[in-house]
Amino acid sequence: MSETKLSKICFLASTDENAQKSLTSLENAFGNCQMDQAEVIVALGGDGFMLQTLHQTRHLVCPVYGMNRGSTGFLMNEYKEAHLIERLQAAEEEEINPLRMNAIDIQGKTHIDLAINEVSLFRAGPQAIKLQILVDNKVRMEELVCDGALLATPAGSTAYNFSAHGPIIPIGSDVLALTAMAAFRPRRWRGALLPNSAHVEFKVLENKKRPCRADADGKPAFNVLSVSVASEPSIKHRILFDPGHGLQERLIREQFY
Repeated sequence: MSETKLSKICFLASTDENAQKSLTSLENAFGNCQMDQAEVIVALGGDGFMLQTLHQTRHLVCPVYGMNRGSTGFLMNEYKEAHLIERLQAAEEEEINPLRMNAIDIQGKTHIDLAINEVSLFRAGPQAIKLQILVDNKVRMEELVCDGALLATPAGSTAYNFSAHGPIIPIGSDVLALTAMAAFRPRRWRGALLPNSAHVEFKVLENKKRPCRADADGKPAFNVLSVSVASEPSIKHRILFDPGHGLQERLIREQFY
C-alpha cells in the first residue's frame, strides 16, 4: 500500500464470537470509519466472510485485508493486533477478477451472480445430472453424467475445486479449471484447463428427471436449464497479504502438503 499514514480503517466482522470480540478490541484501539470513506477494509472472520466482504465492497476502490478469526483462512492473514498499521502499510496486493454466472431456470427466469471462487452445478435429486458442455459456442462434451461440475478461478482453485481433485492454478496464469464431481460417464474424466477468456455454457439434459442447482459462491439458482459462465474483467477485487504470504505463495505451498 501507499506509504502515507493510514487513518481511515473500516473494520468488519463475522457473527462468530471471536470475530466480534476482536472487532470490539480493534475499534477501541483504532476507531472505525464508514466503509465508503475507508482507505482500507479489515475483515475479521474466515474465508466465507472474506468472500462476503469482497462481494459487498466490489463497488469500492479500497483494498481488503483479512485477519483469520475462522477456521481455514486461506484468504486471510494471521490475526495480530500489534503493529497493525505497519502491517497494512507493508502488505502486498493481489488483484483478482470474478466469474459472472447467467443461469436460466425452468420458468425462464435469469439468475445473474458473481463468483470469486467458482460457479458450480449440483444434482438436486437422487439421480446424477447430465450436462452438455460448450466452450465458446462449440460443443466440447456431448454428455457428462456426474454429481456436479464447476468452473473455478485461480483464487478458488484450492477450495471446492481442489476437493473435487481439480488442479491448483497459479495466480496470474490466466486460466480457469473445469472440474467434474464424481464423473460417471466419461468415467474418471479429468476435467480441462481453459483460457480465462473462454465462455463456458452448461446445458442440463433430462432436466425434469435429473434436476440441477447452480451456485455462485453460495448464491443458488434452482431447477436450471442452462448456465453460462465467463470471467468478468471489468470487476477487480484488491486483496492484501502480509509480505511472503500472498496468494501465489499459498497456492504453491498448498500443493506440497
